[in-house]
Formats: sequence, C-alpha cells, structure tokens
Amino acid sequence: MQHQNEIDMSRRSLLATLGASAMIAPNWVLGKEKRVEFKLDYMLASCMYGTLDVRECIAQVSKIGATCIDLWPPSHGDQRNQIDSIGHNHYLRACVAADVKPQMTTRYDLGPFGLSDEIEVVKQLGGKMIVCGSSRNSEGSLKQQVGEFIEKMRPTVAIAEEAGVIIAIENHSNALINSPDSLKYFADMNPSDNLGIALAPYHLPQNSQVISKLIEHCNKSIVHFYAWEHGLGCHRPMPKEHELMQLPGFGTLDFTPILRALRDINYHGLTEIFMHPTPRGIPIMPSISETNGVINKSRKYLARCIQRM
Repeated sequence: MQHQNEIDMSRRSLLATLGASAMIAPNWVLGKEKRVEFKLDYMLASCMYGTLDVRECIAQVSKIGATCIDLWPPSHGDQRNQIDSIGHNHYLRACVAADVKPQMTTRYDLGPFGLSDEIEVVKQLGGKMIVCGSSRNSEGSLKQQVGEFIEKMRPTVAIAEEAGVIIAIENHSNALINSPDSLKYFADMNPSDNLGIALAPYHLPQNSQVISKLIEHCNKSIVHFYAWEHGLGCHRPMPKEHELMQLPGFGTLDFTPILRALRDINYHGLTEIFMHPTPRGIPIMPSISETNGVINKSRKYLARCIQRM
C-alpha cells in the first residue's frame, strides 16, 4: 500500500509540473475565447517515426514546432505499448523534462466500444483525448446507422465525460463515419462535448471547397485535425517522392480554404501533420532528421496558407 501511495504521489507531482505550463497552453485549451490571430497548434504523431523509442519521439516534439504527443500502437507504431513496458511514471518524467504534454493516444486496436480502461489511462497521464474509428457501415439508412452508433456509444461517452477525456472518431475508409454525409449526421445528432470528430481530409473528396463546407457544417464537433491529403494513396509501394504527396505542400490539395474554414469556426483543437508509409510500422523517412525535415517543410507550407487567408 505504501508503494502504491508513493506511485500515486509521484504521478500527481509529475502532472502538477505539466500543469504549471497551463498559462501557455495550446489554443484549444482556452475554450471559447476568441483568438486575435489564427494559428495551428501542433502535435507529434509517434507513428511517423516508426517504432522509435518513445523517449526519442518526445525529444522530437519541439523540433517540429509541436507541444504534445500522440502515442500509437501496432501496427503503425508501438510507442503506446512502450510506455506500459517502461512504466507510465517514467514516460511522464521524460515528458516533463522535455516540456511535452502527454495529450493523446490513438487506439484503433480497441475499437470505439472498448475504451473504458484506456480512458482511465489517459486521465492518469493527464491527457485529454483518444482517437479511434467507428463501426462498420452496412445496408440501410445511413442517418439511422449513425444515430444508432451514437446511442451505442453513450455508456463509453459517459465514462469519458466523468474522466474529462474526449473520444474523437476519425472519418476512415470502409467505416460508418467516413463520407461527408455521415460526418454531417454525426455532427447534427451528437449530444456530447466529449465525443467528436478527428477530421482526416485524406479520406474525403480531394476538393478544398467540399472539405471547407463540411468543416463549416460540423463546426464544434471537430475536435482534432489531420493535416493529411490523399496524394497517390498509402496502400502500395511507390517512390518516396510519390508517397510524400500525402503531406500538405507535397501534393496537390490546396489547404488555404480548409484552414480558412477552421479559422471561421474558431477551431481550438490540435493538428497533426500526418501520412502513412508502406509498409506500416516504418518511419516516413530513413532518418529522424529527414522525418523532421519533411514535417517542417509541410508546416512551413501551412504557415504560408495562413498568410494567404
């Protein structure tokens, strides 16, 4: 019992240290306050570095202009599993040392109805969000299926509300929440601030105006944004310069109208510059510095888009 108390006290101390930076927290933490100048608050996706040691991933956060980290499980990465191996307090100490917020985990492996334990983990880490997919689409009314999915999520969402954690559903291919219409239905029927959309342009029509209007419709239901376009896809081997076309500024999708729409809805969420390599589980570039380099090149492109708004 004494050992457990020491662990709990250590965790509280670490979280208090992380909380001390609240005065300079990302925009999304500031709730409904109006920003004077629109900017994106960046998060590092650990899977962009393959299965790199989670402590090394933490060290890259500031190098790509980010403030926090999203931990991925296999097959895309394994950093979420790594923190179970090294100990959550060890992970928190590494975050404190690097001034990085342990903000989110991605748990497609658990599914939307199996998040109860993960919600508690994210809460204990001081995090705020879990991303997952929805359920399978089937024949019948799309609107009815979306409504039934939201209803089925109620018990899990209630746990998330109690914990102060947001469940973000990514629009994903071959899933119920995927098409623009399904996202609109979701936004219209979703009753909880602790259930939202992790918007992935990759899985949408590659038309800036279509995506912009969708953002305007979904509005406050959008709680996370992937700066990610389809390019030439991510399911077959191809030359690296073609694979990188998933990154903003490397492909053909104009992000200026998309970012303008995010500004107009007063988006306060976090943004991940994102892509998938083939095969999964490898870094997007051969070295850490090259990975940081292409992410930063994409970040500079997004900054130019904001300047053009």
